[in-house]
Amino acid sequence: MLSSRNAKPGFRLAAFATCFAMAVVVLGAFTRLVDAGLGCPDWPTCYGHVWAPQSDAEVDAANLAYPDMPVNLEKTWPEMVHRYLASTLGLLIIGLAVVSFRNRRFPGQPFKLPLLLLALVILQGAFGAWTVTLKLWPQVVTAHLLGGFLTFSLLWLLTLRLGGSQPIQLFSLQQRALPRGLAALALMVVVVQIFLGGWVTSNYAALACPDFPLCQSQLLPQTDFVAGFDLAHPIGPNYLGGHLDIPARTAIHLAHRLGALLTLTVVIWLAVRLFKARFAPMAVAVLLVLIVQVSLGISNVVFGLPLWIAVLHNLFGALLLASLVAVNYELYREANHV
Repeated sequence: MLSSRNAKPGFRLAAFATCFAMAVVVLGAFTRLVDAGLGCPDWPTCYGHVWAPQSDAEVDAANLAYPDMPVNLEKTWPEMVHRYLASTLGLLIIGLAVVSFRNRRFPGQPFKLPLLLLALVILQGAFGAWTVTLKLWPQVVTAHLLGGFLTFSLLWLLTLRLGGSQPIQLFSLQQRALPRGLAALALMVVVVQIFLGGWVTSNYAALACPDFPLCQSQLLPQTDFVAGFDLAHPIGPNYLGGHLDIPARTAIHLAHRLGALLTLTVVIWLAVRLFKARFAPMAVAVLLVLIVQVSLGISNVVFGLPLWIAVLHNLFGALLLASLVAVNYELYREANHV
């Protein structure tokens, strides 16, 4: 799909930034899963330090300044590494915007997309700050997660556009044989599912159903969807550990399971249509990522949310999103012969 031989200016930088963004997304998931989101109670510093308080005197001073959030160096380092990597990603995106501007007259050179990425990464920085200052307010945590996935997917799209590859050119196929509408639907379904996953983790609902395929040994346990999806949570409390009761968390968890079932159905349907349209390699790739992702989701429940499985679940969520971005991009090129 990608070819550096015919690539446009900025291709290598975009490819590197895409991989770097994936690392930031995964580290963000790790930080969240080890409850290090408030490893530093201030922003952009950490207890007033560029890294973290180190000496006994610095730790004592930090504990006096933040008596409700004493220093825990095991949680400060994931938070600060994530901050610095996210800042580095911002510099890479600034570089892409500069390259795009300097080569804006190059035929086919994307210009609006790098600018959109630049605006998005600035917004992501603000969400990162609010995540700390608003003490893991679920709305902000979920928006920050979605912003990370969106940044990664747009960088991947930019890499595809700069790659210089040729369309598959299956012109013998009728246009109605190309599942463009279904591919767009699958992409939207996965985006909604990522939102649900973010809402699960920001409300600490991952183990609200500790068994599978049942939930709390029941087919229909007690749920409270109104409270679970109340997007008007008040600002002010420290949301570390969550504030919702069990029925509300159960509702969130079950919604994510139902979303997974819908995602599985739609993406498999898309893969079948891709096979029929002679896009077999892409169909296989999407199916493989989907199978691994669903297996990781089930394993999270069965094995009690092991850290490495939960992190991989976030990684393969990003890969599933990226695969569908690639499918939509290739189908668009095929339909428009570009």
